[in-house]
Amino acid sequence: MSEKKIVIAIDGLSSCGKSTIARQLAKELNYLYVDSGAMYRAITLYFLRNNIDFNNKEQILNALDGMDLDFRLNEQTGKVEMFMNNENVEYLIREMIVADKVSEVAAIPEVREFAVKQQQKMGAKKGIIMDGRDIGTTVFPDAELKLFVTADNAVRVERRFKELYQKNPNITIEEVAHNIEMRDYIDANREVSPLRKASDAIEIDTTNLTPEEQLQKVLKIAQNVINS
Repeated sequence: MSEKKIVIAIDGLSSCGKSTIARQLAKELNYLYVDSGAMYRAITLYFLRNNIDFNNKEQILNALDGMDLDFRLNEQTGKVEMFMNNENVEYLIREMIVADKVSEVAAIPEVREFAVKQQQKMGAKKGIIMDGRDIGTTVFPDAELKLFVTADNAVRVERRFKELYQKNPNITIEEVAHNIEMRDYIDANREVSPLRKASDAIEIDTTNLTPEEQLQKVLKIAQNVINS
């Protein structure tokens, strides 16, 4: 009898470790990992490149209509990367110029509807782990396992700064702190699918956990659900 496949939804604020947990867990369980944030970042990159007015519904719908988003496995690194209209944009979407605007773009109702439909289609066959802001509440409200990841604010800023500093040594910790504060506010207060913990989500605080410790913690939870 084959092992039961489930949907695992992971939510939380930026830089709390949810993507790391999702990748770790997907590798251990041999599940498909989908970084929903990468989709919103790719849409943001497209909007910035094409000077899309964030308040112009017609421009937004036309842009989304001409956009093809796809996740592809990089066989050399073993990581799944974001492609937009057949272009690998995995590294471009991590730039600060995109980070500064992604929460604003992700709050646009038409953008969320576009992304959620694609995400739900990806999860139809189960065996998927997706992380984001509204995965357990909006995208997969019936997911068999929901996690809500948290971490102290100072730790989140430090993690994000270290990540960005490798790409841009001119970045300051003040810029990173401001960006995280701005994104937190937009994510929690947007009109459509605001970030909130699902009532049946299990909270994971990664503040004092090493990557290995957090993996073992969530792996035990996931295996209990899969074997139940």
